[in-house]
Amino acid sequence: MVKPRREFLKGASVAFTAAAIGANIPFIRNIPTGLLPAAFAEQGFSLDKEGIRVLSERPLCAETQAHFLDDSLTPTTRHFIRNNGTPPRITEASAWSLGIDGLVERPSRFTIADLQSRFEVVSKALVIECAGNGRAFFDPPTLGNQWTLGAVACSLWTGVRLSDVLEHCGIKPEAVYTAHFGTDTHLSGDPERDPISRGIPISKALDGSVLIAFEQNNAPMHPMQGAPLRLVVPGWPGSCSHKWLTRIWLRDQVHDGAKMTGASYRVPKYPVAPGEKVGDEDLRIIERMPVKSLITHPQNNFVGRPDVEVRGHAWSGERSIASVDVSYDFGSTWRAARLDAPVNPGAWQDFSIELRLPRPGYYEVWARAEDSAGEMQPHAINWNQKGYLNNAMHRIALKVV
Repeated sequence: MVKPRREFLKGASVAFTAAAIGANIPFIRNIPTGLLPAAFAEQGFSLDKEGIRVLSERPLCAETQAHFLDDSLTPTTRHFIRNNGTPPRITEASAWSLGIDGLVERPSRFTIADLQSRFEVVSKALVIECAGNGRAFFDPPTLGNQWTLGAVACSLWTGVRLSDVLEHCGIKPEAVYTAHFGTDTHLSGDPERDPISRGIPISKALDGSVLIAFEQNNAPMHPMQGAPLRLVVPGWPGSCSHKWLTRIWLRDQVHDGAKMTGASYRVPKYPVAPGEKVGDEDLRIIERMPVKSLITHPQNNFVGRPDVEVRGHAWSGERSIASVDVSYDFGSTWRAARLDAPVNPGAWQDFSIELRLPRPGYYEVWARAEDSAGEMQPHAINWNQKGYLNNAMHRIALKVV
């Protein structure tokens, strides 16, 4: 029986590691003990059309390989897919409507044409990331879709501000939370069960960044992205960005819908040791997503000459990125990358740097981002029992010949 890679490499010697990689390692003395080389991290990645890898078919969940995410704006065909139930049969967009009810002065229902005519239409580049992105790298492993790096995207979304619609309906003072509903159905087929129904605090709903979207990348939205109407809640877990949206209910309590209770989309209130489980009473709801970066060029296990351009993106909840640094000697020294400003709040920021690697051999390029509040990516995963919020530094392997 073949052992898993992480078990096989635990006792591997330096000489064995170099032999397994097939190259001299110039900075081998700097490799932290027990670190799995990046060259091994994505072996077995199954590549389909446009770099999409299907993780599950029921419900359909699929991610994009990192080097297919090099565009500043993610093409629709390369946007990850995260479903929770069975997608609906899509009717004509003209027949679709959205209801706003609960703690509002004027309960209302809007067609998409109503939204377009009554409210300002805006277009914004916005990051959507699954809270479980990076779950595949947790040790010990955790249950759930084994996302590697590709459950994130930054497309151009067009729609109207949720805040404008809610204010038009008149928010009652006792409203504290939204509740979202769509037309996808539970995998069991039970019409009384929602596959997912999450919400956000009223303060987030009113901050102007959240869109009720009806277009992606200046074109009709793809059915797997929630056509014809969805929420886009930048900087928060992708589960808040409800697809196939038909209803928003304003409540006087934290919403208790499907995947809002228990351990769903919650992490411990305090650091825990790998493998440690905590009770539901010690969990908090995930709100803003942590600071993160992704190297998109070159791809992992690149083989080439010593001069190489490294590119990628960085993002951090509702914050901006202050800096991105890159290392090729296992973190002993760092170089500042060129960092572009975001095209708008909620978008990721592109970074790049030209490196000249000193001699032939095996290298790892590491990237770490620091945001506007001084939060920096950690070297290691902050383990939790559901495998959420992995924002450890991204590493890729390079071999210079």
